[in-house]
Amino acid sequence: MASGVPMTASKSSTNQTAVGQSQPQYLFALTSLTTLFFMWGFITCLNDILIPHLKAVFSLSYAQAMLIQFCFFGAYFLVSVPAGVLVKRLGYQKGIVVGLLTAALGCALFYPAAAYATYGLFLGALFVLASGITVLQVAANPYVTALGPVETASSRLTLTQAFNSLGTTLAPSFGALLILSVAVGASAEAEAEAVKLPYLLLCGMLIVLAVVFSLIKLPHVNEHEQQDDAAVIEGKSALSHRHLVLGAIGIFVYVGGEVAIGSFLVNFLGQAHVAGLEEADAAHYIAFYWGGAMVGRFIGAAVMQKVAAGKVLGFNALMAALLVVVAMMSEGAVAMWAILAVGLFNSIMFPTIFSLALKNLGPATAQGSGILCLAIVGGAIVPLLQGVVADVAGLTISFVLPVLCYAYILFYGLKGSSVAADNVAENVVAR
Repeated sequence: MASGVPMTASKSSTNQTAVGQSQPQYLFALTSLTTLFFMWGFITCLNDILIPHLKAVFSLSYAQAMLIQFCFFGAYFLVSVPAGVLVKRLGYQKGIVVGLLTAALGCALFYPAAAYATYGLFLGALFVLASGITVLQVAANPYVTALGPVETASSRLTLTQAFNSLGTTLAPSFGALLILSVAVGASAEAEAEAVKLPYLLLCGMLIVLAVVFSLIKLPHVNEHEQQDDAAVIEGKSALSHRHLVLGAIGIFVYVGGEVAIGSFLVNFLGQAHVAGLEEADAAHYIAFYWGGAMVGRFIGAAVMQKVAAGKVLGFNALMAALLVVVAMMSEGAVAMWAILAVGLFNSIMFPTIFSLALKNLGPATAQGSGILCLAIVGGAIVPLLQGVVADVAGLTISFVLPVLCYAYILFYGLKGSSVAADNVAENVVAR
């Protein structure tokens, strides 16, 4: 942990002074940003309800149903770079407004998709929606890390991510009430139209947030833009840092594993040897998976004040892998609660990998952040691969993919996240 001090020595006192002088302003900004983390968590988790719903409506295979996550998270890969350019040009606050309006448009497009009952239109609407959320991610994540001392950036990002998990905890019950329960016994057209009301409600909420964020006054932070310019001038690349490259792979497999498990939960709990639950009933249990992540993030934010982040990450990855294995090899309540408990250990993984990967990047920090956002495309690839395995070998066997994902995260936490000595020395000289 001490190796990160020389890199920021010239700015640390400045940051601490700024926070001390404008703590209420920073607190207001962080409080405002938690609403964004909540909203995109809520919207992302609704995909776990859409997948079994649209799978039944359009008689899809598992692989075809996973195109929902492929289109949604594929947007991160295609839009992250343009979003980074946009946010750099407009600034964090205006970038947030653009992201909210784009996400609202995506939600509105669910209306014609439902009216025509066309799967392709649903996928298009999801891509637009995810494009807006990508802009929000690119703007909000580095903004949170900049609003305060660099020493507590990991804890601060973990805390705001906890509110993301609050959204993912509430979303399944919302989706079960307005989508799955309404659709029981209805025609295919009526089942497709069940998504109209919830997504129109979300559209209205996003527009309200866009108006709010266009009017409130947030502190201006230009540190990341300056660092990015310096990186270009000095010819440095974030890809020259081993721990950043390995961290990008970590983000890829983490998002992929977490999303894959969430995507298959309703179907997994519906299996006769597990719980035999109807879709609407199984959807309520997803809240335990995402609720565990919320609780774990609050706990993790405190634990990582005392314990090295890499060790906490490795422990959580090991526990998550073991729980998935138990779920695969067990039946009944043991299998059900083992897979749901994985959420508790997923909790700190994203913000911890994110902050560890950016450690000691110096002027390449902004570039590194963009690379990590690109790696979120794992949420598109891994669930699709698991869908193919599920179609060929069975749903339970397909959970071996998340186990492999957690095995890599275990390696990254204990070994791969270490910063090379030459990278530290280079940043000391640069400062």
